Formats: sequence, C-alpha cells, structure tokens
Amino acid sequence: MSRTLMGSQHRWIYVGAIVVLVGLVVTALLTFTQQKATNEAHRKANQLNEALVARGFASRDAGNIADTLGTDGGAVCKDPVSALKQGLWLVQLANGAGGPGMRPVIVDKKVLEAGAEVVKVYCPEKLDEYQRKINDLKTSDVIND
Repeated sequence: MSRTLMGSQHRWIYVGAIVVLVGLVVTALLTFTQQKATNEAHRKANQLNEALVARGFASRDAGNIADTLGTDGGAVCKDPVSALKQGLWLVQLANGAGGPGMRPVIVDKKVLEAGAEVVKVYCPEKLDEYQRKINDLKTSDVIND
C-alpha cells in the first residue's frame, strides 16, 4: 500500500513539473514575439528618422517614434486619405486662431513631404493615393532653413 501511495506522490511532482515547463515555454514564446515586434518598430523608426534627416529635418528620438507609430504606423496608416482625416489634417494647416478668425495657410512642401515619408516607411501601399492628395494642395517655401 505504501508503494501505490508513493507512486501517486511522484505523479503529482511530474504533473507539476510539466505544468511549470509548459508555462515557461508559453512565456518564452510571448517574450520572443514581443521582442521581435519591438525590434521591427525600432528598425522602422530609425529608417523614418534617417529619411527625415536626409530631407533636412532635425533628428528625432527613434524610441519616441517607435512608441508612437509601432510596427504598422498606427493611426497614420489607417486610411490616411479618408475624408475625416483629411478634414482634420486641413484644420491643422490653419493659422491657429479659433472661431471666425481661423484661416487656411499656405503650407511648406517640406511638411507634406514629412508626412509622405511616414506613409512610405509604414504603409507604402498607400503612398500613391496619399501623394495625389498632397499634390492638390497649394504649397510654398515658407520655412526658413
């Protein structure tokens, strides 16, 4: 009788060890997947930062870019030329006054090109449509280098 009791105790040890090992494997897989996504986000952020610097913009913290845009561009790539986004975007290209004093402004082409760089890095399949939308806007060289 003591032999079956001992066998039962060992079985619980084996079951416990298997449960712990399965838990460790699941944790390792989740950690690997998250690390892969983090590496991809930083790679794209560095690529965007380099493209912006090449266009004359100041260098930005790639960590902040990665946190904001992730691996898929976040809100930027979710239908970047929709009517709502275009309307919000055009409101941001205004003089900053509120109410009846609000007026559109002629924006510098460099600002629009920066947006195109984001689309090019994070959702290149939408770049042509985005480019058509920004080509319709009146621009000028208003940023002093």
